[in-house]
Amino acid sequence: MSENELPEVPATALGPIRPLSVRITDGLRAQIEVIAQLNDRSVTEEIRLALEAWVETSKSDPKVLQRAETVRAEIEREAKTKQSAIEAIFGGSAPKAGRTRTPQN
Repeated sequence: MSENELPEVPATALGPIRPLSVRITDGLRAQIEVIAQLNDRSVTEEIRLALEAWVETSKSDPKVLQRAETVRAEIEREAKTKQSAIEAIFGGSAPKAGRTRTPQN
C-alpha cells in the first residue's frame, strides 16, 4: 500500500452500509470530486475512506482517550444509579420481561 492509499475496512466488519447526509461547501465538494477522480474512486468511497482514517486517528488522540474515560465513568455511574433504583423498587429481583400488570380499580 502506498502512503497515499487509505486502508480499507470490509463493510461487513462494522455492519451494513447506511447513508449519511453531510452538508459541505461547493468548493470542498469540487476538491473531493477531483481527488476521487485522481484516485479512480467514487466521491462516496473517497469520503468513507477519509472518515475511516479520521476515526482511526481519533482512537489514539490523547484528548479523545481522556474524554472517553470520562464518558465511560459517567455511563457506569448512571448504570449503577439505575440498578439501585430497580433494586429499591423491586427488591433483589427485577421484573420478568413481557409481564405487564393490569391496573386494578
